[in-house]
Amino acid sequence: MFGKPIKLFKMFGFTVRMDLSWIIIAVLITWTLAVGYFPAIYPPEDYPQFTTGLYWLMGIGGMLGLFVSIVFHELCHSLVARRYGLPMKGITLFIFGGVAEMNEEPQSAKAEFLMAIAGPAASVVIAVIFYLLYTSGNTFNWPIMATAVFGYLALINIILVIFNLLPG
Repeated sequence: MFGKPIKLFKMFGFTVRMDLSWIIIAVLITWTLAVGYFPAIYPPEDYPQFTTGLYWLMGIGGMLGLFVSIVFHELCHSLVARRYGLPMKGITLFIFGGVAEMNEEPQSAKAEFLMAIAGPAASVVIAVIFYLLYTSGNTFNWPIMATAVFGYLALINIILVIFNLLPG
């Protein structure tokens, strides 16, 4: 991490901070989505209404959705920790995602397991919600740019689950 994190907001009594390294990843994610991912999935020759500016808006939307997803994931870890009486320092976002900062270790294997699984379970729920939004886009006649971002967010949350469960 790059030093003192920036305080963003407080939620459910937890302070959410952002390390400056997250700015680097946010810019890279936005750029990758705007220049690579969305134009590859929705090529301009097939979607002439997709301008460069629209791809950039989609990239920003995808990055912001990922930000919210990571905060929710870490918040779920923190809420379970609180349920088991563990004091939490807060949540910090950094270049590799986020971390729920504990002051002490869990006292039981059950508490540790439930804390560990809470984040990936939250990411599965988020992925399902975004997938439902993605698939219902045609039904509700939403702009295709919105459904494209929802599809990306469903996919990235499943990837987050896999990424989180690999060390286990």
